[in-house]
Amino acid sequence: MTWPKVKLGEVLRHRKEFIRIEDFSQYKRCRVQLHSRGVLLRDRVLGSEIKTKKQQVCKAGDFLVAEIDAKHGGYGMVPDDLDGAVVSSHYFLFENDATTLDGRYLGWFIRTPAFFEQVAAQGSTNYAAIRPGHVLEYDIPLPSLTEQRRLVARIDALAEKIDEVKQVADANLHRAQSFLEAVFREISESAHRQRLGDVSPLNRRPATMDFAAEYPQISVRSFGRGTFHNPPLKGSEITWEKPHRVEAGDILISNIKAWEGAIAVVNPEDAGRYGSHRYLTYVPVPGLVTARYLCFYLLTPEGLFHVGEASPGSADRNRTTSAKKFQEIPVPVPSFKCQVWFGKLYSLVLAARAKWEEAAIARDALLPAILDKAFRGEL
Repeated sequence: MTWPKVKLGEVLRHRKEFIRIEDFSQYKRCRVQLHSRGVLLRDRVLGSEIKTKKQQVCKAGDFLVAEIDAKHGGYGMVPDDLDGAVVSSHYFLFENDATTLDGRYLGWFIRTPAFFEQVAAQGSTNYAAIRPGHVLEYDIPLPSLTEQRRLVARIDALAEKIDEVKQVADANLHRAQSFLEAVFREISESAHRQRLGDVSPLNRRPATMDFAAEYPQISVRSFGRGTFHNPPLKGSEITWEKPHRVEAGDILISNIKAWEGAIAVVNPEDAGRYGSHRYLTYVPVPGLVTARYLCFYLLTPEGLFHVGEASPGSADRNRTTSAKKFQEIPVPVPSFKCQVWFGKLYSLVLAARAKWEEAAIARDALLPAILDKAFRGEL
């Protein structure tokens, strides 16, 4: 089904309603999220905290557009709970003609590529500002109000089902993590403690430099999110990095980001890669401690506390970990059999998590596909 396209200027009006901010009154301020993810409460503040005293007032159902961030999807519909919130003049507010356009229909349309491509076309540079006149020139497919409402009801119902599935998946992930943490506490609480350096000493395997060779790199993400691969370094380009080789089962830490969880077990597919001088490699003593158990401990709140204590400094997100202090961290060491058992449980949870994440990718693609069909008149 083909619907007529109209300019937003035919169904929207740029609304400018300013108030004077009073120092002793409280105000809600809102903001747009990027990537068409809607409008949120920014904060609640006294007027004395708002520097610019001339502010615009939002109404529930307004279409709110950020002057600069629109090209990154910085726009959305004002929800009911932000009625009366204020925004600066760097935002534009539009109200719809309710006799021809259902605001909920517009709310779904602005989440489609068809809408974003129109915005991006007029905001292609980093500092390109969107003006109200631009917005009013964008096209929107416009069926009858009856059809708009039917589509909104259909999309809402499908989106609710998708959200229910997401909530179940999130709950399963949370339960799986809680289960691992409970098992870890069970086997480690009464275990005797040993110096980390005694159970997993520092072992950096220096690379033999060959100017004609390439050295595939490995790095570690913060917050316990594992390893990742960087482009290889050419031997002729290596000057001060002093790379060292890692092997499967090593524990690799960033010596400037370990305090925020840049700690990981080197996987079999990572073996033979090279860490830069910014990485430290610890090798668990066979039969005494497993890499998975030790890494899990270091990423617990207790473990990260000790890692933080071994990482002095106050530079923003860059605190150098002392290799000497790191080796002094007291580690609970239960029986090796218990650690192996924990590793098997961890692998099972990891495999389940991978399946959930794979399903999440498919799930996240559902709503865009539904919107595409809806606005092509096929839903």
